[in-house]
Amino acid sequence: MTSDPQDKRAPFVVEWRDGFKIGIAQVDQEHRHLFTLVRALNLGTVDATVEELLQYVVTHFTNEQNLMEKSGYPAFEQHLKLHEEFGATVAEFLGSGDEWSEDRVQELRRFLNRWLIGHIMTHDLRFGTWHAAHGIKTAAPVVSIEAKKQPGFFARLFRR
Repeated sequence: MTSDPQDKRAPFVVEWRDGFKIGIAQVDQEHRHLFTLVRALNLGTVDATVEELLQYVVTHFTNEQNLMEKSGYPAFEQHLKLHEEFGATVAEFLGSGDEWSEDRVQELRRFLNRWLIGHIMTHDLRFGTWHAAHGIKTAAPVVSIEAKKQPGFFARLFRR
């Protein structure tokens, strides 16, 4: 996550837009909440916000992956790998030991917003289109953070 000097002008804040919808209500709702959490990142509350964000990412990825797997989505394994790569990148950034500064918070926000938009508008939208084309009506099971006790990849990766 290296930053371009031009990016340091102002906070990088992206608001949720209906254009980000993939057509699966629960996934769209979770994506919207992810944008809210990224927008909430600031130097004063960064530790608490990052913790909440990581917990929610685990919940969202688990829900999305369960829906993909149960629906028979043919690109499930590739999508899972994208989630794992994201987790590894975030873990590396957070594990650097660097002190939080306004620039570092903005670098994280830029990365998260860019990744979310690119991932949603490419890979998740592909799943949403496939999901609709196959007439799948099932909703993803909601996995609460409290109920999620099994140690999955992201739970292990983000355990702090």
